[in-house]
Order: sequence, then C-alpha cells, then structure tokens
Amino acid sequence: MLKGVILAGGNGTRLSPLTLVTNKHLLPVYKKPMIYWPLETLIQCGIKNILIISGRGHAGHFVNLLGSGKKFGVNLSYEVQENAGGIAHALDIADDFSDNGKIAVILGDNIFMDSKEIQRGVREFARQKRGAKIFLKSVSDANRFGVAEISRGRVVKVEEKPLKPKSDLAVTGMYLYDNEVFEIIKKIKPSKRGELEITDVNNYYIKRNLMSYKILESEWTDAGTFDSLLRANLIAAGILEK
Repeated sequence: MLKGVILAGGNGTRLSPLTLVTNKHLLPVYKKPMIYWPLETLIQCGIKNILIISGRGHAGHFVNLLGSGKKFGVNLSYEVQENAGGIAHALDIADDFSDNGKIAVILGDNIFMDSKEIQRGVREFARQKRGAKIFLKSVSDANRFGVAEISRGRVVKVEEKPLKPKSDLAVTGMYLYDNEVFEIIKKIKPSKRGELEITDVNNYYIKRNLMSYKILESEWTDAGTFDSLLRANLIAAGILEK
C-alpha cells in the first residue's frame, strides 16, 4: 500500500521574518495551517500512513498541531531533518518508513486546489510496475521551478530554475516513486549550493525511461515566497481564480 511523506523542513529564509519564530509550513493559508493542504491531498488519495519530516527547531509544534493523526483518520509519524540539505536529503530519511514499498512525496508548501487529478495520477502509478511519476503545471514564472522538457509524449529532461526555460511546465512538489529512489539518492552528488537536488533524482529516472507524468489543469501554487504565499491565500479564499 502506498505510503505518504510530507517534507516540511528547511529554514524558510525567503519568508523571514515570519519564519524567525515558527516553521514556514505552520503559517496560515486562508483558514488552515499551510501543512493541512498537502496532508489533505494525501488523505484524499486514500493514503493512511504518513510521515512528516521537519527541521529541529519546531518539530514539536507539528506534533502539537496534528497529533497521532487520529482526528484526520490516518496514522502520522514524525522524523527530524537535522540539517537542511535539500529535498532529496530529506526524503532519504523516509527509507525505513517506506518499508520497501512505493511512496508519495509532497512538499509541505504546495497547495493543490483539486485533488481529483492527483488521485487519478496515483491510481495510474499504482499500475506502473517500476519508476516514478511527476505532476506538471503550466505557469508564467517557470524559471522559479524545475522545468520539464517534453518530447514525443515523454519527459526527456528536467532543468532546475533555468534562465531560459524550454517549456512553461513546472514540476510541482508532488512526486511518486518506487523504492529504488533511496538507492538513487545515495548515488547523486550535492549541487553547487551543497544540497541533494530532487531534480537530479528525477533525471536519473528519466534517463532510464522510467518516468511518467501528468499535466494538471486545476490550480496549483507553492507558498514559499511572499508573493506565492499571498497568491495561495487568494486562491484558497476564492478571490483569485485560475
């Protein structure tokens, strides 16, 4: 059975000074703490066992907020990322939790407004014997994200924050992986900024033709900058439409 992982670590420096006293993922997005959004996305996909990975500073705040997961009808576990070493570095902590099975990984600052497309993608991935699946979204500011290049119905490369994107398809913060992902993480090297990049993990799958994708039509945004946090709140409040 597919397990879920929410990555809620990092220092949240782009949202300072809001993040001087709390974790970014505990900030409000309209009527809910930010982390409720990815948590509910996983729950709506039928995922019952979910691991939350956070940094050291505010790990206890997540436990106080979410508890065992009983009120959400799921089982929540918690782990701490001692140092902010990138998304792939954080994901590696989930190796034992995955229990050699497939996992759904979602970034704690990603807001998906319609989980039905995600649910369909998860069902498709369940039928996929090996590999990974990413969710893409057409955006106007693709240079802020990993950008997928598509050719003849397949992803041929993901480029991280390109100055001149080859498409407008941003890789959203929802990833589906088979258990080989943990062996791949051990093979990749830190980037120039000293982090293990999830883009390198995705490109590893792509090079072996083991990456599928789904383009989202419904609204999505991250909430990791002041502008995107504002946008997330306006979308969630129904003020800003697609």
